[in-house]
Amino acid sequence: MQIDLENKNLTESEREGVLELLDSQNHTINNDLEQIWYLLDKVWDDMGCDNKNLDWEKIADYYKHPVWLLNGLFIESDPLSMSIRKSIAHFIAQKNFKKICDYGGGFGSLSKEIAALCPQSQIFIYEPFPTQYAKSCIATFENISFIDKLEPQTYDCLVSTDVLEHVDDVLLCFEGMLESLRYGGVALLGNCFYPVIKCHLPKNFHYRYSFKYFAKAMGAQFDGVIKGAEYVEIYTKQSKTKNPKFIIGGGQVDCSLLLSQYLIH
Repeated sequence: MQIDLENKNLTESEREGVLELLDSQNHTINNDLEQIWYLLDKVWDDMGCDNKNLDWEKIADYYKHPVWLLNGLFIESDPLSMSIRKSIAHFIAQKNFKKICDYGGGFGSLSKEIAALCPQSQIFIYEPFPTQYAKSCIATFENISFIDKLEPQTYDCLVSTDVLEHVDDVLLCFEGMLESLRYGGVALLGNCFYPVIKCHLPKNFHYRYSFKYFAKAMGAQFDGVIKGAEYVEIYTKQSKTKNPKFIIGGGQVDCSLLLSQYLIH
């Protein structure tokens, strides 16, 4: 895997971290995507992380590691990754959304595509601790800004790619996303509930089958997928957000029970 680091506005420490990672590649791997997966897993193991016995202090440090900077640089150099982001941006442009939240948007690879097509829209990247490099990446875009909290019932569209498979509580996180949308607002979710890399938590893998049912129970309607980015699902907020972990008939229920009811009906 070759990554051009020229004219990237990296700090010296960021550059050194990326170069060290590039030097630690597995030279028996010829596919660039598999190479970045290898490096993400290597750092996970080196930092002593475990996806079944979760130590969130270690995992928090893992997500601050330069390997995620390298991952972002890889995305911007990978034709397939950028094609997916362009398809998402075109969908958003066609819908003429005015306030857009890019949830966990890194250093703005998707937001920049949206901003170019939607110059009259406001794009907010929800990233509580953006790096200096991330800030430099969006410096020339007047309609993109970082935010460290979500405002309730504010956004016309929230887009989140490759986030929920990493989190401790998928439904609680999705609940927060829905609460930030106005009624009729749209959540665009690209989830990968599969064991592609070790930081995809196994306890979340059942959502590859169940997520649509929980979304419906929480007040969101599934409306298909985005052409050209078919792993990104479209959900429209239709009612007050409910978390099915806690709310059904005023009492607490088991999620598996609720899911079985939807599957039967």
